Amino acid sequence: MIAASSCKHETRRTVHCFASAFVAAFLSLIFLPRTCANWQDNLAPLGVRRDFSDLQLPGTRKRPKRSQLQTGGNDSCQRSGKPPQINENGQTAGHGRRNFLSRRPVPECRIAWKRAEAITPLDERSRFTLAMAYIELRRRDWARPELEKLAAAEPRNSLYTYWLARLDYDAQNYASAIARLQEVIELDPDMVRAYDTLGLCFDYLGKFEEAIKNYDRAVQLNRLQPKPSPWPHVDLAISLMALNRLPDAEKSLREAIEYGPKLPQAYYQLGRALEMQGRYEEAVPPLNQATTLDPSYPEPHYLLGRIYHRLGDNSLSKAEPDRFQELKKASELQPLPNPSLPPR
Repeated sequence: MIAASSCKHETRRTVHCFASAFVAAFLSLIFLPRTCANWQDNLAPLGVRRDFSDLQLPGTRKRPKRSQLQTGGNDSCQRSGKPPQINENGQTAGHGRRNFLSRRPVPECRIAWKRAEAITPLDERSRFTLAMAYIELRRRDWARPELEKLAAAEPRNSLYTYWLARLDYDAQNYASAIARLQEVIELDPDMVRAYDTLGLCFDYLGKFEEAIKNYDRAVQLNRLQPKPSPWPHVDLAISLMALNRLPDAEKSLREAIEYGPKLPQAYYQLGRALEMQGRYEEAVPPLNQATTLDPSYPEPHYLLGRIYHRLGDNSLSKAEPDRFQELKKASELQPLPNPSLPPR
């Protein structure tokens, strides 16, 4: 009897170890190539577990914020990421994204985890890693139940509530996202991305003053980080432009470029701020820099076409909008995952 019990225990251990090893290998295919791009090189020291709070939601570029729809027309900046993306931030659907759903091991990976869980419950770290993998794979419908289990088990852990808020924001459920983010801030008053995401929610609702208030706090905290992110400053600038506070927006964007000199969205938004001030010739270099950093970024070409038209350059004023249309169509043709596929 003792031998049978020992054998059963050993079987559980074997299956769980197999599943963990299988998923670990699979996650290495997903996360390693994207570490620098999507975690903005904010690497934790060796031996310290990352909290994943700066991971961008993949699959869709962040929707244009309401402030951009009001002031930017068709040249609205869209963050990746998110995401914008949102995400987190701010790009057209599919822009600059690798479609990891095409990798064949995805269903097998999930099956391995679920079979392991049927034998013995996943530990907290494994479940959170699984949730982050689902998010990276654009399966937010799979990620949410895992995060809800974690939040229920650890209600004082702000990270799990934050990620649920990120999923709410991505689903345009801003009221729920705001409530969760306010809870996150009570638990962790120094989380930069909680204030930044809260600002995004208020911005999209057209509450620009409230958005700026949260962005300002995000910016203050961001400056204290060992490696500040450019995104809070970019987001702040977009809301400032919505209120026609253009010099303040320009200042914020130049600071963003100091923190992220390879972020095309920062240069694009700086071009917008300069164009809105009538400084057309000054706007051209940052817009060209945005297209150099990201040749598939459509919006800078649209704005360049408008600026060249004002400057009287007829050939470029026609070529740039044509390039914008080409890139826009190309981004729309990129395959997107089917959210209706049932989990296995």
